[in-house]
Amino acid sequence: MSRPTVLVLRALGLGDLLTAVPALRGLRSAYSDHHLVLAAPAPLRELALLTAAVDDLLPTAPGRTPKATARLGPLSWRQAPPAVAVNLHGRGPQSIRALRALHPTVLLTHAAPGEPGLEWDSDLHEVRRWCQLLEYFGIPADPSDLQLARPPAPSPAPGAVIVHPGCAFAARHWPVDRYAAVARRLAGAGRRVVVTGSVEQRPLATQLAAAADLPDDAVLAGGTTLSQLAALVADAALLICGDTGIAHLATAYRTPSVVLFGPVSPQHWGPPPERLQHVALWAGSTGDTFADQTDPGLLRITTAEVIATAERLLSAAIR
Repeated sequence: MSRPTVLVLRALGLGDLLTAVPALRGLRSAYSDHHLVLAAPAPLRELALLTAAVDDLLPTAPGRTPKATARLGPLSWRQAPPAVAVNLHGRGPQSIRALRALHPTVLLTHAAPGEPGLEWDSDLHEVRRWCQLLEYFGIPADPSDLQLARPPAPSPAPGAVIVHPGCAFAARHWPVDRYAAVARRLAGAGRRVVVTGSVEQRPLATQLAAAADLPDDAVLAGGTTLSQLAALVADAALLICGDTGIAHLATAYRTPSVVLFGPVSPQHWGPPPERLQHVALWAGSTGDTFADQTDPGLLRITTAEVIATAERLLSAAIR
């Protein structure tokens, strides 16, 4: 007889998956005799399986667009109704409607019109939000349980400093010339520096590498799978990036990181403050996430500040 199913909806991006890892592990522990399926974009399958909490992935449409969270359509579920459906996607109504359409025996979700549950708190850290939801339903989840298994793929640049200039939202883009100045300084000190990003971000990475006088093979943007990117971060000396998914890989592998925040506060998406190897730089002001230009608060973070923080972390070598 097949096992009953827990279907977890988190049809978003890389960082969204990694901030949900403690909740996924809580569900794995609570439903150890169930088959746990994560509904998420297909490219995340490799990393979802590295959580040791997910048995399978149900592919969904890509979870982010440059301007907003993508619309969530019906789920392509072809099996018997799940025993438990868990909404780690949002507060509804689209996510609740998509899960209700599958006729689960039990639905765990935040409160919504006609749907009892925990009231949504917009001021919570994203990791804590989903742990708190499960705790409301009597399921323990440890917010510090963020680690990810190392992928079998080898790192394409072990021991390198990673500079990742791209973000999904223009408001989170620290200027490329500033990233280049940081990269040039660290490369001049004898560090191997590589530049990462998506296929679409490769021109940005190439521009940065040229401005920093890095060799052609320093540009890895668009040339790695997610597993290879995870291996790269796991074995890196340092990551420098904005508030984007790769920052959460550094948290998952305890790789030292300098993460530049704006317009969103690190209080909501930042690394655990008790981990000294991760430094969130933030000018203290919030703004419009969907603005079409760099957030003014992010621009107040200087090149000198990023260089000083990076050099301090590299000299300390905290893991």
